[in-house]
Amino acid sequence: MIISQNSTVLFHYSLSDKSGNKIDSSPADEPLSYIHGHGKIIPGLEKAMEGKKSGDVMIVTIEPKDAYGERQEKMVQQIPRASFQAEDIKVGMRFEATTPNGAVSVVVTGLTEETVTVDGNHALAGKTLTFDIRITEVREATEEELAHGHVHGPGGHEH
Repeated sequence: MIISQNSTVLFHYSLSDKSGNKIDSSPADEPLSYIHGHGKIIPGLEKAMEGKKSGDVMIVTIEPKDAYGERQEKMVQQIPRASFQAEDIKVGMRFEATTPNGAVSVVVTGLTEETVTVDGNHALAGKTLTFDIRITEVREATEEELAHGHVHGPGGHEH
């Protein structure tokens, strides 16, 4: 079966940046799973997977616009320290910020006596990403998987 809309796909991956530095990978015994065409993986990777089949191996380079987007400086803000409930704030801490568009995960990138600098960009925003992919399984998604929006069973969600 080839990967197309509503296919359940399981694959192993290794992810590296433009310089070849390894960023992430799937565990050796646990492939990543998703339902194709539902926007559960980055758009560039989903497009590259279209039409592939179990056993296919590929290396795909995804530009920022088709991955996590370009870095947006407007997502970096200085917030008054008094706005934070936590007293012991440190660089690298993550918080959920409430915005008019909903909750946004931010990371603390700087501190002064009066302000906390936070960055709401995804950690991989602005980066060109290279995926080394090995597709292990492609099958038709079950009605239950489609209704729940995720893969069930090995490689997926257990209820």
